[in-house]
Amino acid sequence: MSPVQEPTPELLADPYESFMHHHLQYYGYFRDEEKTAESSSLASRERRPKSSYSLLEQESGGSDRNSLQDNRKKLICSLMLEAALLKSKQLLFNHLEGPGVPCLREPRGLFAVPTSRGPLQAPRWPVECEVIKEQIQHIEWVPSEPEPFYQSTGNEPAPLIVGKEKGTVVYHIKPVAKGSYFTCSRVGGARGPITSPAISLEGPEDTTLLFESRFESGNLQKAVRVGPYEYELTLRMDLYTNKHTQWFYFQVRNTRKGITYRFSIVNLMKPKSLYSMGMKPLLYSQRDAQTHGVGWRREGGNIRYYRCSSEEGQAMYCLTWTACFPHDHDTCYFAHFYPYTFSDLQRYLLAVVSDPVRSQYCKLRVLCSSLAGNTVYLLTITSPSQNPAATAAKKAVVLSARVHPGETNGSWVMRGFLDFILSDSPDAQLLRELFIFKVVPMLNPDGVIVGNYRCSLAGRDLNRNYQTILKESFPCIWHTRSMIQRVLEEREVLLYCDFHGHSRKNNVFMYGCNNKSAPSQWLHERIFPLMLSKNAPDKFSFHSCKFKVQKSKEGTGRIVMWRMGIPNSYTMESTFSGSTLGRKSDSHFTSEDLKSLGYHICDTLLDFCDPDRTKFLQCLSELQELLQHQIHQKLKDLGRGQDSDGAWSDISLSDIESSTSGSNSSQSDGLPAHLLSMAEKFHQKKKKRLRTRKERNELHQKYALSQGLTCQDKTLVAGERRLGSPTCRTHQPVSAVKDSSGKQGRTPEAGLISDLQRRKPNARQEKLPGLGAKWSWHTSCARKGRSTLAHSASTVGASPSRSVWWGPEQPTVTLLLSRNLFRRPQVPGQSVPVGSPKLKQSQSQHLLPPRRVTWSLLELQPPCMEPERRKSPSWPQ
Repeated sequence: MSPVQEPTPELLADPYESFMHHHLQYYGYFRDEEKTAESSSLASRERRPKSSYSLLEQESGGSDRNSLQDNRKKLICSLMLEAALLKSKQLLFNHLEGPGVPCLREPRGLFAVPTSRGPLQAPRWPVECEVIKEQIQHIEWVPSEPEPFYQSTGNEPAPLIVGKEKGTVVYHIKPVAKGSYFTCSRVGGARGPITSPAISLEGPEDTTLLFESRFESGNLQKAVRVGPYEYELTLRMDLYTNKHTQWFYFQVRNTRKGITYRFSIVNLMKPKSLYSMGMKPLLYSQRDAQTHGVGWRREGGNIRYYRCSSEEGQAMYCLTWTACFPHDHDTCYFAHFYPYTFSDLQRYLLAVVSDPVRSQYCKLRVLCSSLAGNTVYLLTITSPSQNPAATAAKKAVVLSARVHPGETNGSWVMRGFLDFILSDSPDAQLLRELFIFKVVPMLNPDGVIVGNYRCSLAGRDLNRNYQTILKESFPCIWHTRSMIQRVLEEREVLLYCDFHGHSRKNNVFMYGCNNKSAPSQWLHERIFPLMLSKNAPDKFSFHSCKFKVQKSKEGTGRIVMWRMGIPNSYTMESTFSGSTLGRKSDSHFTSEDLKSLGYHICDTLLDFCDPDRTKFLQCLSELQELLQHQIHQKLKDLGRGQDSDGAWSDISLSDIESSTSGSNSSQSDGLPAHLLSMAEKFHQKKKKRLRTRKERNELHQKYALSQGLTCQDKTLVAGERRLGSPTCRTHQPVSAVKDSSGKQGRTPEAGLISDLQRRKPNARQEKLPGLGAKWSWHTSCARKGRSTLAHSASTVGASPSRSVWWGPEQPTVTLLLSRNLFRRPQVPGQSVPVGSPKLKQSQSQHLLPPRRVTWSLLELQPPCMEPERRKSPSWPQ
């Protein structure tokens, strides 16, 4: 048997080919191992039925077996080397991972792309989630008449929350343990058999509703029956978090026709909601869809949104409504908005790549794999160019959606955009010739699958982490930003827009970024939204648009892309409810209305880039007039004239408009959930809490008791209250005072006398009695009938002082405590500043007023001579 010919040195000079050569040698392809070669050859025969191996086998029908095996090994080696040569050999130098770190481009075959020849990629779930095998799919239907808002009467009931103590739990799934984080995922979710979270019916006459939400985008956690036809519902919070409840989507079975049911969701967290403005929930009847072709429709009465309780410092709000089901024993669904799942996206992309016409100018690629292993798709849409120069001259447009999984509005707008841009319309063909569209239709597939409202499986809001360097924790955002960086290096990006949904405002509007750096581009970022409002006057509201760049939103895609060099960077917010404009006023949006917004975006893009600048200049002139009117109104509110000097320069665009009023996700910023436990190990030391004034006073009193003195605060009024008098709050003799340990303490007479006798005068204190040491003691004898305070005028307000004096009848000790408002005296030989320095406002607010503290000494005999003084006795500060 002749040995297999080794690869040439020229082939091994390439790093990739050298690696493949050693790899094949390791697995025996360059050794005399017939078993390995035969198994590999059989696999090659199955993959390539008409390969050269088959021809070789036919030609050598009567040849010797050893020669045949030799030829087989030679051919296997050549096929393996040929396959290695066909693979990608491009080395990438990604500057985000550090300079000089080469890596091979990932082969596209590592991730699944929908094809017409195979099934859809099955969603991957965290192993904590149980998933039913039933595939949920709904039909698309548009109502023939507008669906009006609910008109509130003000008399809608607000049911009290009963809970499971007085109700019956009819559905409950085990929540994720507090403090847990994502570890692994698999198709089908949790291992083992599916448990039954619902109760079983006692018979055909049992009217208990059966709930289910263990399917894509479902998130009901518990249902409690509190009445014959009344249920309290608890939504599952975003996985691995303890917040974010707004989106709901669940199934109801065993319905009864003609009965009014009441549903109350008891753990919503937003203080304001569109349900207070007439929004209705969505209802889907499976029997109506099968028999009449009727899909999702708005349904509900007695709708009320109100605050119901508070848990762990977090206010909870309740949404309650009534509904009637159209059929007996039907399967129905309730949802916050029209659902759009990961499987729905895959079915749509499968139809696109299977179309021989649309697949010519729409290339489907894999951007990355999510944290759970689900695919994040990237679509590149453009017409083939005649030459490379024409391709390089094209500008880019980047669009994305579903970074917040519960905002399904974005998917329906994206669906309308893709339907139009992939159509054979002349405007669509012109757009494909002018631009290269980079589209990420679903940025957060993991959150969409598990039914989250705002976060990914990292437990964080992805739209606050576009600046992240944690590639493994936020792969979808990291790869999207890297893709846009590569596009910016190749060509200009004309527009970036991220599609969102809004839960507190009606209509559709945009958030942008004020361009302050280039005077020639002043107000240009507002032209595209203004044009869109003119093309869709019944849906889009320009007056609701905001262009303020807030520090709290620095991590959003809009601001990050703007800082990367895309001046027209937007977040488009579409309401969950409906419109208050034009013909569609006071009516809900349908899925078709949102899809039409995708068409209007394409139409506006053509107007924005029209070589005839008439529309562009007209919109710019309108914006200037509108800005002048807003500045005049702002000056009027400030009480200044329009012609005052410096008035125009003092007013900026940020002062005119308010904030974007988006959702507050500050609690979702920071490290992902799986890194929090590691971070706590390095930051276990907590910041020391400052004591309050009350706590400091209590510490002073405890210290006084430990020294054998009973302390009582006195107000600055004439006369002194004696210990044991009816007006005193402490009615026991001083000698009976015990220390903090419960033992008999030292009497104040002995403590005070020994303290006073040990004092020595301070030289500097004699020269400057008013500005002496930290504590200055002054005494005077009361035997001569005088009761005065020595140096009281100089000590009070000048330095913390304690003046000790004896009254004519009963000895007492009075302390005047005050804060030091002046500087300490200079050392001898230096000039002393005249007057007191001015205090800052923050310092003056914390100054404490003087306090008088009196000790009554029952048996103390005052000394005949003035006691000695010392510099600084021990006393708590």
